[in-house]
Amino acid sequence: MIDRAALADFLRRRRELLRPADVGLPPGSRRRTPGLRREEVAALAGVSADYYTRLEQARGPHPSSSVVAAIARALRCGRDERDHLFHLAGLTPPPRRAGRHVPPGLLRLVDHLTEVPVLVLTDLTEVLWQNRLADLLTGPLSPDGGRADNAAWRWFTDPALRELAPPEDRARLSASHVRDLRAVWSRRAGDADVTTLVADLTAASVEFAELWERHEVAERRADHKRFHHPEVGLVEVTCEVLLTPESDLSLLVLFPTEGTDAREKLDLLRVIGTQDLDPSRP
Repeated sequence: MIDRAALADFLRRRRELLRPADVGLPPGSRRRTPGLRREEVAALAGVSADYYTRLEQARGPHPSSSVVAAIARALRCGRDERDHLFHLAGLTPPPRRAGRHVPPGLLRLVDHLTEVPVLVLTDLTEVLWQNRLADLLTGPLSPDGGRADNAAWRWFTDPALRELAPPEDRARLSASHVRDLRAVWSRRAGDADVTTLVADLTAASVEFAELWERHEVAERRADHKRFHHPEVGLVEVTCEVLLTPESDLSLLVLFPTEGTDAREKLDLLRVIGTQDLDPSRP
């Protein structure tokens, strides 16, 4: 059962411990109280300021697991603090092996990577966090999380995502997704989340089922991708995957491919995101 009073107290105390610089925000002015503002935590967690305020005031709805996980990341909670936050919210903490928790140290690192698209993914390719430039290049994360932000699931079930890649690249990318998932399948020895994802993909996609039967295995450590962007055109990036095996997370950095105009196009995307030149952009 949710402990609203203790949850509110914990959120408030964690928020007051953080400085804007700890989460990649400018210091600002006229801060009358220590720590972050409520609206800053809400923005970092992807929830409304009113929703977060009500949690700190020991009222409002029962937060979901995805919301609690997002707030834990926003407040830079360690793994033990995250589990405590889940317990206060009346929820079972996520399993510790297959990490969906982004460690504070990794978040501090990615806060400084602003000139290239950066994503943090689980070993099952669920995107847990991405920076503003990744939002602009590939689209923002879903507020629902889970399968809606799983790169492998979306690649085989969402035609809109495949449209971002040139047709001649799609077969190679499909095979790469499956080989990488095979490596996770072998390493995790039949864990339920892995077997469920594979079973669901097999039922949902004939292409996936055929590729899975090939038994090709290769963990992705680097890749080359091209994205069709409606405003800046074709963007070519070189993907570097930095693995953190102890938490089953990977840091995916998309560098502009040398010899292309990707650097200029990413710079233009940053300007578009800052100035909001397109009023139709969500």
